[in-house]
Amino acid sequence: MSETGEISTLLAALKEGDTLAESRLMTLLYKELHGRALRYMQRERRDHTLQPTALVHETFLRLTRNNGLDLRSRAHFLATASIIMRRVLVDHARERAAAKRSGGKARVEMTDVLTAEHPRIDDMLLLDEALNQLAACDARQARVVELLFFGGLTEEEAAGVLGISDRTVKRDWRNARAWLQAQLTRTAP
Repeated sequence: MSETGEISTLLAALKEGDTLAESRLMTLLYKELHGRALRYMQRERRDHTLQPTALVHETFLRLTRNNGLDLRSRAHFLATASIIMRRVLVDHARERAAAKRSGGKARVEMTDVLTAEHPRIDDMLLLDEALNQLAACDARQARVVELLFFGGLTEEEAAGVLGISDRTVKRDWRNARAWLQAQLTRTAP
């Protein structure tokens, strides 16, 4: 059986409560999850208190303990894991921001947030807020952003996870970036 087939089988067993499947799944996917966590952490500030290993473990716990998730394939698992990693980091940033409580929102360029080696906490929170607003307007476009930018999937992989064409993914990605840029460049009242 191929690794992809084995992962699909393990995901089905995990859904049925098989704890051995959980352990085997972690063994098969740990290296890839850790690599994604490292990429996420490289975008964070240097003094971040969360380590890549802790991010992987928190993500894996959230994935495997959520009985409502219907993970069907390796790509779907990894896409969902990447989204959960983003949420863990956003939750961490919110906690840190709540402790600091800065003033009003400032103008933020999307490209600054998406390409910054170490984006500011406030910028990541603004991006998360804008992405949530996009999800309210167009859930599929928001999901495309999560899969491509945060999930690290290719356009083809994202198309497979979403069950849409590559062209639709490209169009949604282009439109979502423009929409997010417009939201992020607004100045707060």
